[in-house]
Amino acid sequence: MRELTRTEAIDLVGRYEAGQGIPESMRANVRLLGALLGQVLRESGSPELFDDVERLRIATIQAYTDETDEAFARAAEIADSFSVARADEVARAFTCYFHLANLVEEHQRVRVLRERDRTPDAEGDSIPAAFRRLADEIGEDAATNRLQSLRFHPVFTAHPTEARRRAVSTSIRRLAALLAEHESAPDGGSEERRARRRMLEEIDTLWRTAPLRHEKPTPTDEVRAVMAVFDETLYTAVPHVYRRVDDALQAESAGSAAPLVRPFVRIGSWVGGDRDGNPFVTASVTRKAAAIASEHVLRGLERSAERIGRTLTLDAATTPPSPEAVALWQRLRAEDDDAAAEIAARSPQEPHRQILLMIARKIEATRLRNADLAYTDPDQLHRDLAVVQDSLITAHAPRQAYGHLQQLIWQVQTYGFHLSELEVRQHSAVHAKVLAELDEGGERSELAEEVLDVFRAVLFLQDRYGPRAAGRYIVSFTQSADDLAAVHRLARHAAGPGGRVPVLDVIPLFETFADLQAAPRILAEIVTHPEFRARLEATGRRMEVMLGYSDSSKDVGPVAATLALYQAQAQISAWAQENDIELTLFHGRGGALGRGGGPANSAILAQPPGSVDGRFKLTEQGEVIFARYGDSAIAMRHIDQVVAAMLLASSPSIEVRNRSAAERFAEVAERMDQASRARFFELVKAPGFAPWFAQVTPMEEIGLLALGSRPARRGLSVESLADLRAIPWVFAWTQARINLAGWFGLGSALEAVGDEEVLRSAYQEWPLFHTLIDNVAMSLAKADARIARRYLDLGDRDDLAELVMSEMELTRAWVIRVTGGAELLGNKPVLQRAVKMRSPYVDALSLLQLRALRALRADAATGSPADPEQQRLLLLSVSGVAAGLQNTG
Repeated sequence: MRELTRTEAIDLVGRYEAGQGIPESMRANVRLLGALLGQVLRESGSPELFDDVERLRIATIQAYTDETDEAFARAAEIADSFSVARADEVARAFTCYFHLANLVEEHQRVRVLRERDRTPDAEGDSIPAAFRRLADEIGEDAATNRLQSLRFHPVFTAHPTEARRRAVSTSIRRLAALLAEHESAPDGGSEERRARRRMLEEIDTLWRTAPLRHEKPTPTDEVRAVMAVFDETLYTAVPHVYRRVDDALQAESAGSAAPLVRPFVRIGSWVGGDRDGNPFVTASVTRKAAAIASEHVLRGLERSAERIGRTLTLDAATTPPSPEAVALWQRLRAEDDDAAAEIAARSPQEPHRQILLMIARKIEATRLRNADLAYTDPDQLHRDLAVVQDSLITAHAPRQAYGHLQQLIWQVQTYGFHLSELEVRQHSAVHAKVLAELDEGGERSELAEEVLDVFRAVLFLQDRYGPRAAGRYIVSFTQSADDLAAVHRLARHAAGPGGRVPVLDVIPLFETFADLQAAPRILAEIVTHPEFRARLEATGRRMEVMLGYSDSSKDVGPVAATLALYQAQAQISAWAQENDIELTLFHGRGGALGRGGGPANSAILAQPPGSVDGRFKLTEQGEVIFARYGDSAIAMRHIDQVVAAMLLASSPSIEVRNRSAAERFAEVAERMDQASRARFFELVKAPGFAPWFAQVTPMEEIGLLALGSRPARRGLSVESLADLRAIPWVFAWTQARINLAGWFGLGSALEAVGDEEVLRSAYQEWPLFHTLIDNVAMSLAKADARIARRYLDLGDRDDLAELVMSEMELTRAWVIRVTGGAELLGNKPVLQRAVKMRSPYVDALSLLQLRALRALRADAATGSPADPEQQRLLLLSVSGVAAGLQNTG
């Protein structure tokens, strides 16, 4: 097939972009940043690099648009023709492009959010809209009670799914700010030229920055990476969410009356606490993680208190302090007379300002561990702030009381002195091994000492930062009540005779299909244990149960796992209601669709009746943390959507809808479960499947990427999938453009039902099924059959390859029929546009990855050592494909 002329190529790209329906503002930004990247490649790359990048880009667009074998072969031929060094540069160029495209897409999302914000009630899925709908059903007082008892609890994890280096992420953030400057500058003016010049400089920096980490990050590095999200967005975004909701609900009274909103966000973290399979997370690391988090939040609170204090220039004559405020000032002055004298001299007759500035000093003393001046706990700080607030109200200054001061109070209530509630996770098998050793007596092993030291670390954190700082202890692979009771036994061993044990909320994690089915029986037994019974009574009969999406999907396939998780939630919720337990279900969701990913608000509205009840807790992993919380506007919108869904999930209409749909389509669910599981087992239980999987995907090579501190496997070889972590399982299929973990078995399940009319009705009326189909449509849209076939050709099992490809085609056909469109995502044009805009460029990286993988497989076949240049090319392409698909694990 001949190569296109420059004029033909320009015409092809123009028609392709126009066909995606990209908004003009977005197209302009893509063209701008793409042109700047092109200039950088011409100036900084090796000779003719830009031309080679363009040749491959045009070829993959042509192959994507006409879908002929000839066009695809031409693109593959170009990718194969490069030297390894040139392929390396081309892969880096396409990866840079994806970082820029992601930036533009995020910028567009923020633009749309701001435009919607200008239109009252534009968002039908906002918290105020959900509140009004709920109030229409149950009355305003009952709806207010629901609003004030909400609890959204995202838990940040260090699961290694963020393929970008932090240096790259930081560079992209700087570019985002420059793009906003460029967009707001007058056309042709000096400000626009300056922003363009600085963007060119930043893109040049991005191009020159090594895209791959040379070493795996340590757990402490991972803690600091998450802190960047807190510093840049969450600290201010969360109280802004509270404020926006209160403004909408109180209208003209907002800011001059006590807020209706109570803080409903709690941030959790496994970063530095999750030791399941990660030998690098020790008790010492856990202490450091908590200290780093506390340092960040105390700095934030100190700056906020000082900033607010400086603005409270209210004269005592117009705004006299209350007797309680006077007493507070006298106490603060007695504690630090020199500082009080200095502040009083600078702020004469401004009592509220004086008190806030002294409070800022006390927060600083808390951060510096100055025992004479420090607050003992966040409750003490909250009480002092409440005294100032009440004094302002008494002095008829409600706008000052409920303005910035209220936001500071919300921050104290949300974050305390610990910022995130650090959770410990450990595998039940480790507990059993250590207990067996302790029961035998004798000298303790290093493992035993480390396990016991974790409990001492938790006690230390509770004493230093308050009881909310730590105490949740998650037991992976909980298979019996004894697995949970073991935690309390180990805590007593750690304390020793007469010693104190920490306050512990032991949380079972049910992961496999069998464990999910056994959950109600295990829970019924564990609540009879003395420690659990005592903790239930102490907390008002509150309990958490965690559900693992990743391993259940790897265990029985995505369809059966989805149905099993729904059934488990329904049974556990029913058990909790029967036993008067306030249940919080903790969803161990990943970013990829094979690990429970997808829109969280849609998932919430599809939950079984009674399973949410105003409480939703989930893991936020890897790239999802930065995608959802890296930008303030997007973070606020995400929280808004999730909490709105939480409000609606327990409304009578939604509960009736979900219950009746589950009953009406129970037979459909049963048939789908059996057929999908049989098809999944036909694949994964086939003799030799595990080594074949490693052969046809870059599963083994992914382990070479320095993504996170945790190993990719728990120790077993590739001969067994049982101990392979779900992240590389999903990541490998994603890189091979097969995405099998997100859809395999659904086609057979829908075929087993067979009745298209029934399935279309289910799609319209059954939220769980609707969400499953939409997620699979997204997963398949990001897959590519032609590229998938080339990966499968790397193996020597035509039977397994045909099984995968036939199921892919069957699933694609049925999903299109069920959704009633002509193609995947036909009913979701914005999502479809985003996928189509990226696909040809991802194809280019996939072709480069394939050539590297073929070379590495050839080396392995002859017993030769792996070529390090080919390994590097493969890893570069892995990073690029991850950036392009925006899904890793």
